[in-house]
Amino acid sequence: MARITIRLDDTLFDRLVDQAHSSGSTPSAYLRDILHRFEGDDPSGYHARLDELHATAIQTLAILAKSIGARTPDILAAGLADARRLLKERGLLDPEQDRP
Repeated sequence: MARITIRLDDTLFDRLVDQAHSSGSTPSAYLRDILHRFEGDDPSGYHARLDELHATAIQTLAILAKSIGARTPDILAAGLADARRLLKERGLLDPEQDRP
């Protein structure tokens, strides 16, 4: 089995040890479990929970956009323009998608 050495500040290390012990695990096993979940090896882990949150957010925003668009299309257009600007500022908009 391969090894890796990392340095942790004392506060983080203490939290890690406490969490490992409260889960009935060693710090090494606890970290391996976190890494497996974070990297997507655990089908009900980190990525699955984020996928659920994303799906819920997308559904909620789609319903909201439909409702606003039906009542006040100009407000929907302004909101979409603001969203596009914010995405662009944060580097989250693909340049090919950056069309009005």
